[in-house]
Amino acid sequence: MPVTAPAKMVITAYSDPGFSSQVGDPFTVWVNPASYTHRTSISYNDRQAQGSSGPSPEFNRVAQEEVSFELIFDATGVIPLAQGQSYANGVADAIAQFTTLAATLNGAIHSPNYLILAWAQLQFQCVLASMNVNYTLFRPDGTPLRAKVAVSFQSYTSETQLAKEENKNSPDMTHLVTVQAGDTLPLLAYQVYGDSSYYRGVAEFNRLLSFRDVPPGTQLLFPPLSGTTA
Repeated sequence: MPVTAPAKMVITAYSDPGFSSQVGDPFTVWVNPASYTHRTSISYNDRQAQGSSGPSPEFNRVAQEEVSFELIFDATGVIPLAQGQSYANGVADAIAQFTTLAATLNGAIHSPNYLILAWAQLQFQCVLASMNVNYTLFRPDGTPLRAKVAVSFQSYTSETQLAKEENKNSPDMTHLVTVQAGDTLPLLAYQVYGDSSYYRGVAEFNRLLSFRDVPPGTQLLFPPLSGTTA
């Protein structure tokens, strides 16, 4: 029974944040990563209620994800060449191709390309965050024959899609508001909920002794309407 070679990771570049206009040919890695790290972080604000002794974390947003791994380029003959590839310049041409695709400024959009990493279950829309090339073997004339490339990619979601996912303007979301000079609680309630009558519920939720005297700089939580009474 024939053995099927494992599918290799493919990196495809696009010139638009909607990932619809492909740029050039996809880049197929020479060797699949031995492992990769997928990191997700969550951002919190420090909120200190009036009368409390210290801040407590208040959810802000799910921050961007990050995928990082190491790519191996080897032109010693250990790795079979794909169609159209050549060892004439060692690994220099392949690294230059990857750099052009992922790291070089695209003049049409004034930024590097948007990327999709595709490998088995990994389908990651992103941009290149960092790239570090370590050349480890050379020909006598200095042509690089082997390199390890550490790369890190940061997730990318268009502003339109992000707004749809977060829907932060919805009164059914919790809002963290910093009081500015001239603000009143009824005014802030109107700005968040579209109805100033919710100010009493906001005052109770934040344990304010008086809704008439809220110092500038105070951080107030405006809970979802379902948890606020007018």
